[in-house]
This record gives sequence, structure tokens and C-alpha cells, in this order.
Amino acid sequence: MADDRVFQEHVQIPVRVGRYLVVCSRRAVQTWLTEGRKIAPAYPYPECRESRGVFVTITRQGDLRGCIGFPWPVYPLEEGVIEAAIAAAIQDPRFPPVTPDELPDLRFEVSVLTQPQRVARDRVQTDVVIGRDGLIIAYGHRRGLLLPQVAARFGWDVRAFLAHTCIKAGLPEDAWQWPDARIWTFQTQIFHEGEEGP
Repeated sequence: MADDRVFQEHVQIPVRVGRYLVVCSRRAVQTWLTEGRKIAPAYPYPECRESRGVFVTITRQGDLRGCIGFPWPVYPLEEGVIEAAIAAAIQDPRFPPVTPDELPDLRFEVSVLTQPQRVARDRVQTDVVIGRDGLIIAYGHRRGLLLPQVAARFGWDVRAFLAHTCIKAGLPEDAWQWPDARIWTFQTQIFHEGEEGP
């Protein structure tokens, strides 16, 4: 229960704000693809002005179509959502750019991140909780990040989660054990398109 309380204290984005951010992510992509311009943040809620890490995930018929974001709080939240949504749609190197014809079949998900916290290598296997924690692993200029929902979706244990985060960074799967490797954990609050709430 203590972990749950800490998690809630660090996130605290009301559902109505999350719903707005999801709508904003779709509108950002639609406007970019159909009008060639970037929408401006409206900041209708105070939380939208807070600097937060954020990722936007786009799926099509349940399959990943793009996912890009900012693990550290470099933008006000709404601006970060706009930037991440457009980047996920047209700049994810794993996929061709989204086309306007795809828009009706796409679903958008916004993950608001807590501030990443460094974790010692000798504690990571006991401290990381699958489904709660995301991982960032860096070595030199290489860096890999996986959101908490990825490990839960694939049923990984912590060692598999670490290995896949290394692979995402373009590193060997045991690179998290290297002396100069750096590891961070973070938590997310996830908002899905069509979510209901106050």
C-alpha cells in the first residue's frame, strides 16, 4: 500500500485532464496530417502547464503504430503531448508515417510520467515492480526506454524487462549489469481514448 500512495502522490493528473490530453493528441495529429500545421496549446487546466515527461502511443486495430515521447519534463504537459503525438505519427523509425486515411482506425493513449529516479544495479531486480515501473537504461550515448505497460502486456519478469530495455537501446541484453550502465525507473498514469471519469 505504501508504494501505491507514493505513486498517487507523484502523478495526480485528474481524469478530466487526461481525457483532454488524449483528445489533444488526436487533434494534433489530425491537424498536422490534414492541414500541415501544429496546433497551439490551449492550457485549459493548470496541470497542462506543469512540466512533465509524457509519451503518446498510437495503435491501429490493437497493433502498435507509433510511440514517442519525452522521459524527462522538458515541456509543459500539453505542449509535450502535441509534440509527442506528431512525432509518434510521422517520426517513429519502426513504422512508415501515418496517413490521413488511417485516422478513423487509430487509437491514442497518453502516458504521463513521474520524474525518473536512478536505481542501483544491485537493487534493480528487487526494487522494480512489473506493471508499476518503467525502465530507462543508458550506456554511453545509447539509451532505451520501455513503459510499464509493455512488461505487463508481454508477461515479462524483471530480468526479461531489463534485457528488452537493453535491446531497445541497441545494447546486449545483459548490458544493464555493466559497471558504467545507468538505470532509472519511473511510473506512469495512463489515459486511453474514450475513457470516462469526472
